[in-house]
Amino acid sequence: MRVGLGTGSTAVFMVRALGQMVREEGLRITATATSTATADLAREVGIDLQPLEKLGRLDLTIDGADEIDGKMNLIKGGGGALLMEKIVATASDMMVVIADQSKAVDQLGRFPLPVEVVPFGWTSSQALIEDVLSGLGIEGVDIVLRPGTGGPFMTDQGNYILDLHLKRIAAPRQLALVLNQIPGVVENGLFLDMCDVAILGRPDGTVELRDLATGKVSYEQMEPAEADNLFSDIADG
Repeated sequence: MRVGLGTGSTAVFMVRALGQMVREEGLRITATATSTATADLAREVGIDLQPLEKLGRLDLTIDGADEIDGKMNLIKGGGGALLMEKIVATASDMMVVIADQSKAVDQLGRFPLPVEVVPFGWTSSQALIEDVLSGLGIEGVDIVLRPGTGGPFMTDQGNYILDLHLKRIAAPRQLALVLNQIPGVVENGLFLDMCDVAILGRPDGTVELRDLATGKVSYEQMEPAEADNLFSDIADG
């Protein structure tokens, strides 16, 4: 299979698990990564990695999410890789999201919405975003330039991220459309109609499985992880 590998703390668990399956169980996949960090980890654990332009259409992408609503729409970009994540997701026949239950919400917007902008004139882009939000009747939004080490956070493509603290998003499709029409905006973190299957873990070991195609929700009880398991040295953050 040709597999897209997501970015973020949850994706770290997934990439390490796939690497273990490649080394110990003979799993045969060719993967592409959504960030430099994921690519470095994939190579470290022995996964065959190729650029997306070489692989073309992907069979599957596995990624995390910052929020997921009842229609399986997502907010992503907390890890700063939303542009590559959206490109890879849309190049895939199926997208599977893995997350913990706290990411499930009734309505998107509690998590700040990331918007990737080019550095040139980013303050003008921010002002235009404020105008657009006002035109949609959304007032008093706190828009924060994401900080990094020694300056603004910079994506793998050399762009900045503005985090929009909206609290609730009443019309995500309309918002996604108007944001991407603003000069200087590269992409936004609304992933709509992309997730096919969601796997949500709970602290008690219960796993909720949501399937968009069938509309079914099922539950499984997983075995408790061993204390010295593969992921015991990784902090979720």
